[in-house]
Amino acid sequence: MNGPQRWIKKGLLFAPHENSDWLHSHAALPVVDAKDDGYRVYFSSRDQRGRAQVGFFETDAAFQSVIRVSEHPVIGLGPLGAFDDSGITTSWIVNHKNKKYHYYSGWSLGVSVPFYFFVGLAISEDGGVTYERVLPSPVLERNSVDPYLTASPCVLVEDGRWRMWYVSGTGWEMKEGRTEHRYHIKYAESDDGIRWQREGLVCIDFRFADEYAISRPCVIKDEGVYRMWYASRGSSYRIGYAESDDGLAWTRKDKESGIDVSASGWDSEMLAYPYVLKQKGVYYMLYNGNDYGKTGIGIATMDSSQKIC
Repeated sequence: MNGPQRWIKKGLLFAPHENSDWLHSHAALPVVDAKDDGYRVYFSSRDQRGRAQVGFFETDAAFQSVIRVSEHPVIGLGPLGAFDDSGITTSWIVNHKNKKYHYYSGWSLGVSVPFYFFVGLAISEDGGVTYERVLPSPVLERNSVDPYLTASPCVLVEDGRWRMWYVSGTGWEMKEGRTEHRYHIKYAESDDGIRWQREGLVCIDFRFADEYAISRPCVIKDEGVYRMWYASRGSSYRIGYAESDDGLAWTRKDKESGIDVSASGWDSEMLAYPYVLKQKGVYYMLYNGNDYGKTGIGIATMDSSQKIC
């Protein structure tokens, strides 16, 4: 062990603005896709009815300035009655054989509970200009292993095997007259990125009684170690961290995540939905602050010469 991480906050990278039908509020769950001269950052924004859809902005190679914002969603709402007719939130992109596999969470409204969400998949064959759903149904539907919810997958392809870490609901509870969801992080595998095998393996579980939501895993394999950042919530979301030798058995090291809320400002109440990448000797973390992305997407950096414990 060489000490905790030390992230340096660089401030807001992108703030939502109320200047279009789809980009009315929030910029949540950033997902980064590298380009030749910079990055495309996919995110979810809400329209005037509160329905999320997926768009993007593009930045320079140092994440210092926003160059372009999409005029329209690239993944819009599903048809009426589908699992994703009430919202689409970003999750992960895999570039594989000249295709972009964009995993997302599809939302629908409930009656006995406020909502349902499940993992969907849309694929682009034109470099991300357009996306088409591979199925009208989720690729991770509810079953005996995941009887309530699935969402927010992170997917790595290793030696031809697709590996997924995803959010799985464990149930709903009534708390002070309102319904409260509970979910943690599980694991699945696939041969093609579409059909998944699930055995119910829990990777990140609850640590204390008040913790009820562990969400948005981001896994990278770095110097032979699997590293996962995620958001965990008791009273409010904070960014957690875990390590694994094989991607299956994980050790939580939340106190060593190296990033916390600011004393004031856009991320003073909440930190959520981290996305971490390593480029040219620098770790970058894109994340959300207060109110689940209502205040926008920020960025923090860490030099790779600092050994992560």
